[in-house]
Parts: sequence; C-alpha cells; structure tokens
Amino acid sequence: MVPGASDSPTYERLRQRVGIIHLQQRLGIEEDFERKVFGQGRNFFHIENWYSMHALIRNGLRMLMLHGRGKRNARRILARHNRINIRHLPPEFEGYTILQISDPHFDMAPDFPHTLIDAVRGVDYDLCVLTGDYRANTWGPCDAALDGIRMLRPHLEGDVYAVLGNHDSITMVPGIEDTGICMLLNEYVVLEREGMRLYLAGIDDPHYYRADNLEKAADEIPVDAVSILLAHSPEIYRHAAHAGFDAMLCGHTHGGQICLPGGLPLTCNAACPREYCFGAWQYRQLAGYTSAGSGACIVDVRLNCPPEITLHHLHRQLQA
Repeated sequence: MVPGASDSPTYERLRQRVGIIHLQQRLGIEEDFERKVFGQGRNFFHIENWYSMHALIRNGLRMLMLHGRGKRNARRILARHNRINIRHLPPEFEGYTILQISDPHFDMAPDFPHTLIDAVRGVDYDLCVLTGDYRANTWGPCDAALDGIRMLRPHLEGDVYAVLGNHDSITMVPGIEDTGICMLLNEYVVLEREGMRLYLAGIDDPHYYRADNLEKAADEIPVDAVSILLAHSPEIYRHAAHAGFDAMLCGHTHGGQICLPGGLPLTCNAACPREYCFGAWQYRQLAGYTSAGSGACIVDVRLNCPPEITLHHLHRQLQA
C-alpha cells in the first residue's frame, strides 16, 4: 500500500488508528527509502538492505564449515533473566515479570515460529512485550510474518504489547492487532495492580524510519509515575532518560548475531556505544536492556551469540 491508496480499508483503519500525518509520513518514507543501503535513518550503512551480502555471508560460512553449526545455534533459544531495579516501584509490582521477545523475523526460515513457540511454553510471567522486526526483509510481502505472529499468539499468556521495528511496515498493524496484540505507536497504556499504576509506553521505529515521537508517547504520563519504554532500537537511550523513563526494553542489534569467540560482535548496526547494544545497561536513572533477539537476519545462523527470550523481573531498589 502506498500513500495514495487512501480508498483501501487498511488505509482508513490506520488513519483512524494513528492519524493522517503519522500514516502519510510512515508510508511515504517506506516507499522512498525501504531498500536503501546508504544514508537513511540513524546509521549511514544498513547491511540488512545489501542483499548481495546475504549470499556472501552464507557462502563464506560454508567455506569455513560453520554454516551448519550456525543454523543449529539459531534454533537454540535461551531464556535469560534480568533484574530491573526501580527506586520508586510500588510494592504491588514487586517481582512483576515482563517477557520480552524481540526480532523474531518469523519468515526468515519455516521453522522459526515453531522454535519460538517451544521456547515460550511453560514460561511464567505477568506481561509479554514484543520489540519489533517481525519480517525478515525490510520490504515486500508481510503475509508470512503475520502468519508467524498468528501462530505464536495463542501460546502467549495474558496481555501482549508490541512496537514496530525497521523491518516492519505500518500496514502490518491491523493484522497484528487482529491477533489480540496491542500495538503502541507513540502511545502509552496503564498497567494496574491492586490499585497501583505502572505506565508502559511504546514508540514507532526510531532506527531506520525514525517515526518515533517520545513527546506524544509520554507527555501525559505523570512525572512521579513509574514508566517503562518499549523501543525497537537502543539508539534513543539519552532521549528516553531525559524524558523521565525508569526502564527501556529494546532489541534490533541481535547482539551482533555472528560474533567472535567471547561474544565480541563484528557489527551491531546501531549508532550508539557498544555497551548499549546487548544485555543490561544503565544511563543515569534509566535501566536499559537490549535483547539479542529470538530470530536471525540476513542469514539464519548465529555464532557465539545465542538467541533469547528475556524475563525482566521488576524490584524496588533498596536505598543506599
């Protein structure tokens, strides 16, 4: 769908959902820049859009006899645990657990949805969040990615909130929300527990399409409230901290996906310091976590960087 397709049911549904300006901007940027290798977004170079690189990496791994091992690694999803300390967390949310799934790239390989379903079975949590990149390519059909979401959703307990990534088209939003997943497009929701509140905000892709709007997402959140931000990429960590968020959950980097021994990434594809590109990090009062992702991009392999789902456990920070 292109910006001019204003007579389509999807366009009208999205117009009512996000407003005409956001919709036209997002669709226009998708049409103009979705395949660009250089010059768009926060990074100058976008390796995921350089499609000749896909075969080069795959054949190089085969020559090194690492391709088979990498494919097996990409299907061994770990369940990681991360503690998030928040100074003014209401006691009612002590131990509250958020399951984060990021970068599943459902249509990268036919078995990816099944592998993720196996990983989430039997996991105990209070809320599930998805932090973007449901499609393998950055352009083209979305049907296979949406099919993967439809397969996964019945295996996720309770409420599920999600944001878009740089591989996702805004035209996917109606299909995703039809599964019972609530998309946060520069919006927030209130989570309540025993009369106490926690605010969960989510922004549109800040990495490639730069459709994020923190002001719209957070302006109405009370200053003294506990707030958590969902963003596809860690690159806006400074903005999130200065906006007053207590925690930020993101992905995008895959932790490098193909790393040297010891987990040293060859590239993280993010315009921020590497310490913000994988795992837990801290910036001022903002407790951040960048997921290595549950899927794979460009090639369906991982080396020295296992895929993950992440269980974030909220705790009240003890006073020093």
